[in-house]
Amino acid sequence: MAEAIGGCLCGAVRYRITGAPMSVTHCHCSMCRRAAGSPVVTWLTVAPSEFSFTQGAPKSYRSSPRATRTFCADCGTPLTFVADKVAATEVDITVASLDEPAAFPPRKHIYTASRIPWFSCDPQLPQQERSSGGA
Repeated sequence: MAEAIGGCLCGAVRYRITGAPMSVTHCHCSMCRRAAGSPVVTWLTVAPSEFSFTQGAPKSYRSSPRATRTFCADCGTPLTFVADKVAATEVDITVASLDEPAAFPPRKHIYTASRIPWFSCDPQLPQQERSSGGA
């Protein structure tokens, strides 16, 4: 991958990804669902050195004692998630906030034990009842 760009709905915050993703994952945990108002959130994971905000500054908040999320303070678009225990090596970016999200199909589902029953999982993708590691 050469580069991927994205940002929030209103355009106030923009970012750039310069590396290949470590993973692309559908997360079904209740915290991600509530943060996004969605039955699942798809995350692209890269090294922090391969991600940068290029315009505007997102607002951040502690979504749990172990993690920080960012979003656009103007329109509310969820942007990133960083778990403290992997902050030096991983940042998760919402795939739906990319300009070209179709370029990053999910590779697996995590936290399927928390999945909303009416939401169907792609049976061809690996499914884990809990996290795959960092989150």
